[in-house]
Amino acid sequence: MEVDAEGFSDLLQQAEQLTAEMDTGTDLPRVERNLQQVLEAGQRLWSRTHAIQDSTDVKASVLLGSKGFDVPRISQKLETLGAVKTFEPLEPVRDTDIQGFLRNERENALLAVIEQTRKNTFEQTSCHHWARQEDEWEREKQRILNALVGTGQETMDFPQETEGLLNDSVSMNGRSTLDSTEMAYAKQVYIYNDQVIQKGLRRELSEMCAQVGEKVDDKNMVEIWSMVHHMTQVPMAAGNIVTARNSKKMQMAFVTQARKYLEHLYKKYIQSCIYGNRQQAKLGGIPGTYPLVRSFLNVKVPAGTQGLEDGTIDGHPVWALVYYCVRCGDLQAALNIVKTSAKQLGEFEGYLQEYAHGEDRRLSPENETKIKLQYRRSVRNSTDPYKRALYCLIGCCDPQDNHSEVADKTDDYLWIKLCQIGFTESDTSQDQLTLSQLQTTLLEEYGESHFNAYQVPVNYFTVLFLTAQFEAAIGFLAHIDKLRCHAVHIAMVLYELNLLARPHTTQAQLLTQDVSDPKPMRRLNFARLIMMYTRKFEATDPREALQYFFFLRDLRTSQGDNLFMTCVSELVLETREFEMLLGKLVKDGTRRPGAIDKFNADTQKIIELVAKDTENKGHFEDAVKLYDLARNHEKVLELLNKLLTQVLSQAPTPQSARDRLKALAVAIAERYRSLGQEGTRSTTCTFYLLLDLMTFFDEYHAQHLDQAMDTIVQLKLLPTTTETVERLVNNFKHYTDEIRRSLPDVLLATMNILYLQSKKVRSSGFQSPLLSKSTFGRDDGGQDSYLNQLRRQARALITFAGMIPYRMPGDTNSRLVQLEVLMN
Repeated sequence: MEVDAEGFSDLLQQAEQLTAEMDTGTDLPRVERNLQQVLEAGQRLWSRTHAIQDSTDVKASVLLGSKGFDVPRISQKLETLGAVKTFEPLEPVRDTDIQGFLRNERENALLAVIEQTRKNTFEQTSCHHWARQEDEWEREKQRILNALVGTGQETMDFPQETEGLLNDSVSMNGRSTLDSTEMAYAKQVYIYNDQVIQKGLRRELSEMCAQVGEKVDDKNMVEIWSMVHHMTQVPMAAGNIVTARNSKKMQMAFVTQARKYLEHLYKKYIQSCIYGNRQQAKLGGIPGTYPLVRSFLNVKVPAGTQGLEDGTIDGHPVWALVYYCVRCGDLQAALNIVKTSAKQLGEFEGYLQEYAHGEDRRLSPENETKIKLQYRRSVRNSTDPYKRALYCLIGCCDPQDNHSEVADKTDDYLWIKLCQIGFTESDTSQDQLTLSQLQTTLLEEYGESHFNAYQVPVNYFTVLFLTAQFEAAIGFLAHIDKLRCHAVHIAMVLYELNLLARPHTTQAQLLTQDVSDPKPMRRLNFARLIMMYTRKFEATDPREALQYFFFLRDLRTSQGDNLFMTCVSELVLETREFEMLLGKLVKDGTRRPGAIDKFNADTQKIIELVAKDTENKGHFEDAVKLYDLARNHEKVLELLNKLLTQVLSQAPTPQSARDRLKALAVAIAERYRSLGQEGTRSTTCTFYLLLDLMTFFDEYHAQHLDQAMDTIVQLKLLPTTTETVERLVNNFKHYTDEIRRSLPDVLLATMNILYLQSKKVRSSGFQSPLLSKSTFGRDDGGQDSYLNQLRRQARALITFAGMIPYRMPGDTNSRLVQLEVLMN
């Protein structure tokens, strides 16, 4: 029997050696376990399976019975259902079988409900899927378009000297892409936001932006902001802004403010003409509108007044004097002139008196009918254009007449049309000119080509803005690179005053037209305008971009997320200025505030959102730092475990990803150990075990074999004797996936250490004093005893690798066996 045992042992050893030396490139499958391991594993699995199958039915019956279920009856029902292989309707039964017919109908009804539910579920899932895909595509398309629009030619014109926005601003590497005007605007926006955050008294944003025009000495900017100031002096809108904007009260307010602005602008024009021609004007020292108009007519000869049919005053036609006083907005001066010439002007004095003292500058229906009749009979054929214009202004006569002899400029034409707009709901006459009709004429019938918009953009913007077409005016201005900054800040002013009509979604185009809105009203995507503007400078001036994103704090994305937080997240990901924007953790665990803290927002939530977006984009190292900043320790450890697993077995190399991750992990581990952390026990234990394994691989690659073996023994992850295999296999079940994925490399490294140690002993032929200090607890019985001990340890590793419930890479077992055979 001893001979047979020895012969079988030799045969087994030869088979194992042949298996290790077998060429794995042939058609034969690779051997992952030897015969002894296969036999032991099979017996162990059979014994466990047999025991489980015997008690499964009993345990199931006890559990279901305790809950009130009849197990035999349920089994019968399940078998009946199992017989139905499809959800197709059952075949009808004979008409005489009533019970079978009812049972069949009931089962068909149940099957129909199941099929309909399945169909509805599939359709809803498909709809949600495509809605999500379209939403992601729209967001990506918007980001690309914003990037394209935000990189105009002006971005290459760097100013030589620009004023810094804030004293505490961080100086960015490279020059700012903001020019002097944009930087001045940004400074005012910062001051305004600071007043909003402090919740104290704050100035109007329009006044603060108007100071920029005065500072840069740009006359167009000064006039634009004067116009914005006039048009925003209207009652505050409550509720739906579209409904409020189209109400009679607000439209009357817009028309009144537009007229006042044009009258104020014309008075300034008259003064500039007089002061430019003092000798010819002969102004004198008497203040008032009448002396100004009289001096102005000394400079400018009135057009079309050859007949002078109603006389003159101070050598000037009376109708011209009255018209220019009305044009300057001084109705009292016009009344004084009319009273002086009351005999020549007839009933016009009474009309003008009522017009001047009326609240909405409108005659009574009776007088309006009289003046229209008088206009048709005689005034229409008058040779004096100023007389015809005055009758049309006061009586709203003949709105189709443009009065080109008097209104030779766009401002004059616009002023006359605004004066002719009526708001009387009962008036259905063709002579009625409404604000909507005027808007349609200017925007759709005339349009950009008629006003030569892109050559004289401010003129076309004025036409649209003064007719309360704010969205179309801003949208037009935003398409011009040099004027986009003005459009953005005008939109911000209107948004703060709740005067801006916005689309229902933040992903809409810049200008849209809602089918429910009265024509020709447009809606402006304020969020897109801000993001399009900030795209230009967010990379070099992220602090300034934050100030503009703060205006989006009350808006929501299509997913319901806060738009301000979403923009901050994208800004951080684009610029990667994590510490400057979000803050930094110091050694004592406290967070040093970042730029986002000034807005008194939920900084914790913002940081978590940025961390989540960073993780979703695959930037795991940055996500670790951000989750650490947000004090989400569980996510920090979870991501670090995944990252460390990927580089665990690599050799340490300076400036490599492994060294960078190790430094980050060690710093976090030291801080968590001293200050504590809130991660789960499983994740924390995995993290520290991976750090220890990283130390093991550092020593292994540095050829510090004894230290590496000491480390692996202390970790108690691998068996050192066959007696500990079973216990460590049971412990393996409690390890996380990160440890399990790392185990093949740990096994190979440990087996290689054993092989190198055995090779060293054999080559030395001498019992080294160092070998007597083996970490595996061997005795000092000599070289052969030490080699046998190394073989037993290798055998324990082979057995452990075969018993653990984990499928390792195909060549791991073969390499382990090959190293173990080479040690014999």
